[in-house]
Amino acid sequence: MMISGGTNAMHSKLLMGTFSGTTLDWFINLPDGHITSFDQFLTLFKEQYIVNLALPPVSFDLFNVKQYQGEPLKDFLNRFGALVVRLHTKDEDMMVHTFRRGVWPGPFSDSLIRCRPKTFNEIYPDSWPILA
Repeated sequence: MMISGGTNAMHSKLLMGTFSGTTLDWFINLPDGHITSFDQFLTLFKEQYIVNLALPPVSFDLFNVKQYQGEPLKDFLNRFGALVVRLHTKDEDMMVHTFRRGVWPGPFSDSLIRCRPKTFNEIYPDSWPILA
C-alpha cells in the first residue's frame, strides 16, 4: 500500500479489508467517529495486538533450553547455540551453567558435574564457533 501511494483513507479501507475473525469484530465494535486519522488507527491497532508480538530473548531464556530425552547432543547444541547467537551475549559463565543444567541426565551430564567446566571449549572442544 505504501509503495503504490494513495491517501490514508484508502490505506484504512484496504487494511480493513484484510481483517477477519476477532480482528474484524474488534474493528467493527470501535465507536463511530472514534478514529480520525490513519496514524491514530495504527496506534490503536498496535495497542490492541501488542501482546501478540514475540518478546526479544533475554539471557535467562537459556535456562529454558533443555535436551529432550533421546535427542542427540549435537541437536541440543544447535538449539542452545541458536539462542546464544540471538542473545548476542558473551557471558560464558552463564552459558556454561545453563548448558550443564539443560543436558539430559546421563553419563555426559555426570561428567559435566564432576569436571565443572568453565568454558565451552572444555565441554565440547573445537565445536563452539559462536563464542569466537
